[in-house]
Amino acid sequence: MNDAGAALPWQVIRQDDNGNRYRVGRYATRDEAQQIADSLDGRGHKQLYWVERIGQTGP
Repeated sequence: MNDAGAALPWQVIRQDDNGNRYRVGRYATRDEAQQIADSLDGRGHKQLYWVERIGQTGP
């Protein structure tokens, strides 16, 4: 793992209606990443957002 991965081990993932997944951003803490995911989820779009640790897969 490189230094950036160690400093930002949490990511927010978005899945669209077609099942495509995209990384929204990387964050230092799980709480920070969860706040971003909750904020995006609260906008009322049909996309699914979740937080995962780098190296983990799926919601």
